[in-house]
Amino acid sequence: MALCSTDECAMRLALAQAHRAAALGEVPVGAVLLDADGRVLAAGHNRTLTDHDPSAHAEIVVLRQAARALANHRLPGARLYVTLEPCVMCLGAAFHARLAEVVYAAPDPKTGACGGVVDLPAEPRLNHHTQVRGGVLAAEAGQLLRDFFRARRGAGPDDAHPSTPVELK
Repeated sequence: MALCSTDECAMRLALAQAHRAAALGEVPVGAVLLDADGRVLAAGHNRTLTDHDPSAHAEIVVLRQAARALANHRLPGARLYVTLEPCVMCLGAAFHARLAEVVYAAPDPKTGACGGVVDLPAEPRLNHHTQVRGGVLAAEAGQLLRDFFRARRGAGPDDAHPSTPVELK
């Protein structure tokens, strides 16, 4: 079982998963879940197209893997590292799993739930709150996403496009 003692180590593992997603034609988002001691519990990437499953975001994939492996739907003390700011569905699942922390790389101004579009961590009426931090290896994760979408549109890698899904703050 791999061990990560820094945010950068964990996010690099998540970025490797994002590259695997891109190779499959999936939106390149990867995630890694660590236990409280920094051991990797699960790693995965977006699989929505591969699995024909709209809920198969990278975060959901790793939460399901870890919950099955530990035979527990609660994952207290665990930290989720993901290359893109989580959406409402994924952040809600992280809250329900009782994760200690979610760390993301690039912000997502189109579907982000950590301040990108909505700010769920700031909602005081929720019964559980998970710590959330962003910006770890944001430039690298953002560039991977921009390159993926430019290639999908058929534009060159240096072409700017106003609908680029990830705008770094």
